[in-house]
Amino acid sequence: MEPQYNNGYEQEEYMLQEDEWDRDLLLDPAWEKQQRKTFTAWCNSHLRKAGTQIDNIEEEFRNGLKLMLLLEVISGERLPKPDRGKMRFHKIANVNKALEYITSKGVKLVSIGAEEIVDGNVKMTLGMIWTIILRFAIQDISVEETSAKEGLLLWCQRKTAPYRNVNVQNFHCSWKDGLAFCALIHRHRPDLLDYSKLNKDDHLGNLNLALEIAEKHLDIPKMLDPEDIINTPKPDERAIMTYVSCFYHAFAGAEQAETAANRICKVLGVNQENEKLMEDYEKLASELLEWIRRTTPWLENRTSETTMTAMRKKLEDFRDYRRMHKPPKVQEKCQLEISFNTLQTKLRISNRPAFMPSEGKMVSDIASAWQGLEQAEKGYEEWLLTEIHRLERLNHLAEKFKQKATTHETWAKGKDELLMLKDYETASLTEVRALLRRHESFESDLAAHQDRVEQIAAIAQELNELDYHASASINERCQRICDQWDQLGTLTQKRREALERTEKLLETIDQLFLEFAKRSAPFNNWMEGAMEDLQDMFLVHSVEEIQNLIGAHEQFKATLPEADNERQAIMSIHNEVQKIAQSYGIAPNLTNMYCSITPTELSLKWEQVKRLVPQRDSALQEELSRQQVNERLRRQFAAQANLIGPWIQARMEEILHSSVDASGALEDQMNQLKQYESMIINYKTNIDKLEGDHQLIQESLVFDNKHTNYTMEHIRVGWELLLTTIARTINEIETQILTRDAKGISQQQLNEFRSSFSHFDRKKKGGMETDDFRACLISMGYDLVKNDVQGEAEFARIMSLVDPNGKGLVTFQSFVDFMTRETSEMDTSEQVAASFRILAGDKPYILIEELRRELPPEQAEYCISRMPLYAGPDGVPGALDYSAFSTALYGESDL
Repeated sequence: MEPQYNNGYEQEEYMLQEDEWDRDLLLDPAWEKQQRKTFTAWCNSHLRKAGTQIDNIEEEFRNGLKLMLLLEVISGERLPKPDRGKMRFHKIANVNKALEYITSKGVKLVSIGAEEIVDGNVKMTLGMIWTIILRFAIQDISVEETSAKEGLLLWCQRKTAPYRNVNVQNFHCSWKDGLAFCALIHRHRPDLLDYSKLNKDDHLGNLNLALEIAEKHLDIPKMLDPEDIINTPKPDERAIMTYVSCFYHAFAGAEQAETAANRICKVLGVNQENEKLMEDYEKLASELLEWIRRTTPWLENRTSETTMTAMRKKLEDFRDYRRMHKPPKVQEKCQLEISFNTLQTKLRISNRPAFMPSEGKMVSDIASAWQGLEQAEKGYEEWLLTEIHRLERLNHLAEKFKQKATTHETWAKGKDELLMLKDYETASLTEVRALLRRHESFESDLAAHQDRVEQIAAIAQELNELDYHASASINERCQRICDQWDQLGTLTQKRREALERTEKLLETIDQLFLEFAKRSAPFNNWMEGAMEDLQDMFLVHSVEEIQNLIGAHEQFKATLPEADNERQAIMSIHNEVQKIAQSYGIAPNLTNMYCSITPTELSLKWEQVKRLVPQRDSALQEELSRQQVNERLRRQFAAQANLIGPWIQARMEEILHSSVDASGALEDQMNQLKQYESMIINYKTNIDKLEGDHQLIQESLVFDNKHTNYTMEHIRVGWELLLTTIARTINEIETQILTRDAKGISQQQLNEFRSSFSHFDRKKKGGMETDDFRACLISMGYDLVKNDVQGEAEFARIMSLVDPNGKGLVTFQSFVDFMTRETSEMDTSEQVAASFRILAGDKPYILIEELRRELPPEQAEYCISRMPLYAGPDGVPGALDYSAFSTALYGESDL
């Protein structure tokens, strides 16, 4: 495309310049010498590009050929084909073509004709060259709405302002000491000279240094003679302007490259920051998912232990998990969601594609895994408490079984041997009758023990049903007892038959011994049963249960006087026997043949019963005290729980109300939410105290609480939900602030968005449903009438932006993003590609050394590692494709 120029000078201004030039030239011929040298050098700086140069400015432009060549080089355009003849009219024709081209660019030539140029008129030739310099080297200079000479002067003033002893006010005397030239070079290339070592009084040295550096390093030829500038009271302004304009053009390209590099650095910096956030998210998500993967099987394991100690250790481990291990993970999960939302907002603001985490690491995947964890956790504590309760019951039953089995085995020991004795064969009638009565007493005793054997079997059966770990040994012992019991029954029946056969031979029996035996045996059984009951273990879980046991014990104590009467009656029989024996001279060591129970045994057992009664009283009272303490713990926990539960619910409602009906500045809403957050954090001590009371209740094995409907699990879940809700609400406000600041949304606009959103969020769900969102857009002027093909298509496009997941709900953040999306000013892939093209010198590719030269090391290496090789036909080895790289930065294609 051919460049288009705007002259920027009026006709009168050019005429004025020409008149001034005329007068100046006539008044000071030294200026002609300066202009001749400067203009010649300026022309040669361009003609060298075409492989030629001039030595005499007024002579070598006379045929018009090099003049046309000069215009083609500096304009980049083709002029009409020159005439190749050597006649005067050929030369005039060529010069006219050049002058016509200058005139076509909006420059009005005053008093300059082709004939004067062909004739070698120095004045006209210099004037023409100056006009060309003005049009092609100075006119396009623009600095802060000033152009040409004023723009160039302002540029020099801006660039040299920080330097001492430099005060550029014009294009003649301000440059005589050479410091202004050195300042321009140092400002743009500080590596070429040390400005602090310059001497302001060494004008010639400063000028020579500046001109030599410009020629050697900046490709600016020596257009000025330092001696002429120093020795001339007022150096030629046009010569100085021409030379200074070369500095402007030399450095303007560097400034443009610097601007392009800064833009690329900015874009790459945003990309690097986003990639760092993505890496952090991936790492945190992986760690959290790994923790969930390790923890879930532990919570799902329902393998019961065989001892109370092991089960209590499991319960303690679970409490540690809830109090120490899980809360940090709850915070990590919440932080992960916040980081994900912040990253997506930054990507959206910077016009980058949305972040898609690795497979299985989406926020929804983490939420699903977390739900599985909580599902496994949900019944774990209840199972632990149930198992502890079961093991406690099993231990109680096992101990009870052992006690009853030991009592029975002690009683049954040797009974089979006694039943197999044949002592009745040599006994007297009295002895036989005594043996028979004694056997009847044994049968009575045997019947009394039937209930105990049944109890032993029932306990063993219950232990089997409850899956007691030592069921095998229990069953083996129970079977031995049952087999022995069956054997005792068989032996008893056989002995009775033998005694009844002998009974006919027996006639006399001691009625008193018989009576003693009949009455002492039941009484003895009663005392044994009483002792067994008094020593029986009990397990209660409430004050009412222990009070029932105390009542039953009081009823038992009420029967003691009657029992004592029975004991005295039995002892009176024995006393009567002793009296008769004493009266009739019967041996005092007479043995009661009807039973093995002696009065001494009865007395000892009676005394033992009397000792066990107060012991039972004490045990029952101690258990009553313990249950009363447990009741106080229940009431203490319930009092706190009944306060904390409603408090958490109230804070939840306040936070939800503030998010739905939010008004005012976002910073005010943020401050209010921060106050809520501080209040919630300060309330944590109440939760900790309640946890302590809950631990005391669990350690006391209290399993129910009728004074409150809140359990510790309810409080924990509510507290965790409250923490998560306040954190998410704060993050939403932070995201709105970030969006507002990034997109230049005023507080009034944001309030208007909030007002519209709240008005159409009719169900107060925190999001507009599809029909409500359509109504909102229609109210704002969108043509989205239903059943209209174009309107439906447009609405479908909008819904794909605000509800990409198709949930049928438009959040406030999505609504704000949509309202501000099309008005935001953001970098595009085309702008970035254009910046790279500047760095590449207008080539369709860029080289590695160019990237390292123009960009900081970190950004340069970033581009080199990601930029694909250039595949175009005009490429060179190592060429990189910056266009594909720029497109990939914005997600429009894959590298």
